[in-house]
Amino acid sequence: MNRIEPLQLETAFSAHDRRRFALVQPADWQNPVPKDKYDLVVIGAGAAGLITAAGAAGVGAKVALVERGAMGGDCLNVGCVPSKGLIRAARAMAAVKQATDFGVHVEGLRFDLEVAFERMRKIRADISQVDAAARYRDELGVDVFLGQATFAAGQRVVVGDLELRYKKAVVATGARAAAPPVPGLAEAGFHTNETIFDLRRLPQRLFVLGGGPIGCELAQTFARFGSQVTLADMAPRLLNNDEPEAAAAVQAALGRDGVAMKLGVQILRVEAHADGKQVFIEGDGKTETVECDDILVAAGRKPNVEQLGLDEAGVVFGPRGVQVDARLRTSNPNIYACGDIALPLQFTHIADASARIVIQNALFFGRKKWTDLVVPWATYTDPEVAHVGKTRRQLEEADIAYDEYNVPLHDVDRALLDGESDGFVLVLTAKGQDKILGATIVASHAGDMINEVTLAMQTGKGLGSLATVIHPYPTQAEAIRKAGDAYKRTRLTPRVAKLLRFLIRIRQ
Repeated sequence: MNRIEPLQLETAFSAHDRRRFALVQPADWQNPVPKDKYDLVVIGAGAAGLITAAGAAGVGAKVALVERGAMGGDCLNVGCVPSKGLIRAARAMAAVKQATDFGVHVEGLRFDLEVAFERMRKIRADISQVDAAARYRDELGVDVFLGQATFAAGQRVVVGDLELRYKKAVVATGARAAAPPVPGLAEAGFHTNETIFDLRRLPQRLFVLGGGPIGCELAQTFARFGSQVTLADMAPRLLNNDEPEAAAAVQAALGRDGVAMKLGVQILRVEAHADGKQVFIEGDGKTETVECDDILVAAGRKPNVEQLGLDEAGVVFGPRGVQVDARLRTSNPNIYACGDIALPLQFTHIADASARIVIQNALFFGRKKWTDLVVPWATYTDPEVAHVGKTRRQLEEADIAYDEYNVPLHDVDRALLDGESDGFVLVLTAKGQDKILGATIVASHAGDMINEVTLAMQTGKGLGSLATVIHPYPTQAEAIRKAGDAYKRTRLTPRVAKLLRFLIRIRQ
């Protein structure tokens, strides 16, 4: 599989970057002498691999962990951690701009990219201590090998000139940014999440290719920093996997922050010139050109399956990664896979949850299924979009009847006081019942609010039970209780109301 390399930046890493690399990819690392046979050999030290290795070693297994790049994987180095650090900086910028609504006047507002990025890099380096190679070796008792792992015959993994023999193995090599085959894109140069956090200057004009979570988050972030941002996607709307009104709320928010959106378009080609780049797009039968200085590609992911020797190991894989069953077993009964390399939901928390399933199923007599997981996710735009369970579209495709309860945040006192009343809480239940099938929340901190609904679904509690939960007043999470109240009101049928009036009379 040919990989289109992203723009290679000629930058000197900061002291914080060097401190991080010394922990997660130490240049002087000495691989240990392999044990005779490992209970578990884990390939990949991203979220899934780290949890698998640490958990297995914690229950007494002999574990080897192999990583060809940096410990911590995408999440620590080029994903969740750096992006959320910059998103917080962008929120601070937006809050200052909105301060006049609250009677606070700020003069001379400006953004300092170097300070914001260095803050992010410092925090990332601080967090990297948890994923450090030395910590896994010294504190957790894991044999850490840095290098390319390749399966060989006879239940062996080869790392350089070393052989690791295993009883069970786990593929947790994750995925990386994919680039569409747009003529001229590779020649013009572009960023992905793997390079965008190494910027040393603010792009004056940024073109974002992709209207999914990463594209939306970073488009809004750089627009708030002061870049002129254009976002384009083939789909007719943003966040195609979320409810339409959630996507509409994010689209409106990005528009308020100055992001120009080109949706339902085709990217024809890219041309590089001395004073920038030109992106040619076509939509509604018209062709237009967008001028930009930098391009960020956030248009999907591709699995890291190359050079692993999966064919030699008898592991079936394809364009979407390693094929697994519900218990995360591959076609080779001695090899499991977890995280982004195997699952359609590519989130750090799913990598974590799937790793815990692998530990039980590979080392013990576990029969846990990843398909039984109740999975929430969040997109960290402002407002955030959080979801758990099924969407309307999924329920309709499965021919499952449902009721819906929608509480707009303008009916919630705290949201009004916060000036954040554009969102909502939407809960879908089984028709005529309070069994929760799915929920979507659009709010400033929806990612925190969704946990209450997730817990209810995980423990089999219905929407009616959420009406009985006492929420501190005033909080935006009161919207969840209000959704429960709305369900309760549907139980008050004319017959029930008549019975209640009768009971009141006989009690007087």
